[in-house]
Formats: sequence, structure tokens, C-alpha cells
Amino acid sequence: MRLPLLLLLLALVVACPAGAAPPPVAISEIEGLIAALGASGCDFQRNGNWYPAKKAEQHLRRKYDYLRERDKVATAEQFIALAGTRSSMSGSAYRVRCPGKPVVDSAAWLQGRLRALRGASPASSEPR
Repeated sequence: MRLPLLLLLLALVVACPAGAAPPPVAISEIEGLIAALGASGCDFQRNGNWYPAKKAEQHLRRKYDYLRERDKVATAEQFIALAGTRSSMSGSAYRVRCPGKPVVDSAAWLQGRLRALRGASPASSEPR
């Protein structure tokens, strides 16, 4: 009885790829989103405190690295949902405050940047 269970477990381990990286397009989009936030000049609210764009960039990069190491993000949309929307510790939504513009949820800000990135990309006409 134990041999079939052992064989099943072995088959599952062999069938699951270890360390699969997101597709190159997704990596480019996610890196573009993180860089866009860092260069934006906007402030980023996390857990009730406002941080400059460069600190936000560092924070989202750490979250992205964490997710990549665990194969939990394969698309820019997943990155936004899992890393760029809310604090994993408090559950509080992230917000973005840009000079001369209303404060918005970070999810909306990042989705807008993603649309802009895809609009500027020659591959943006490909179905996703």
C-alpha cells in the first residue's frame, strides 16, 4: 500500500517544474511597472504612512522577488493583485498620490501604467 503512494508522490515531484520563471513579456511588464512607480515622483501609502516613490519601488521589488522565488506570479495582472494592491500584513489598500492629481488606489494606478506600457509596446496587439 505504501509503494503506490510513494510512486504517486514521486510522480508529482517530477511533474512539477521547480523555479519556473514568468514569461519574458511578463517580466518586462512587471519591471516596467516597478520602474514607472519609482520614477513617478508620486507618494505611495502603505499601512497608513506615505513613502516617496523610490521607497515604494524598493518595497514592490521585494514583494515581487518573494513571489517569483515561490512561483506565484506569472503575469503583470497577478503582480498587481498579489503585490501592488494591498499590504499582505494589514490588508490595507495601497494608495498613490501624485502632484496635482487625486489620490487613487494603487491597483488603478498600476493598471493604468500597464495599459500605457502595452500601448507603447509593438507586441501589444497580440492577444493576452
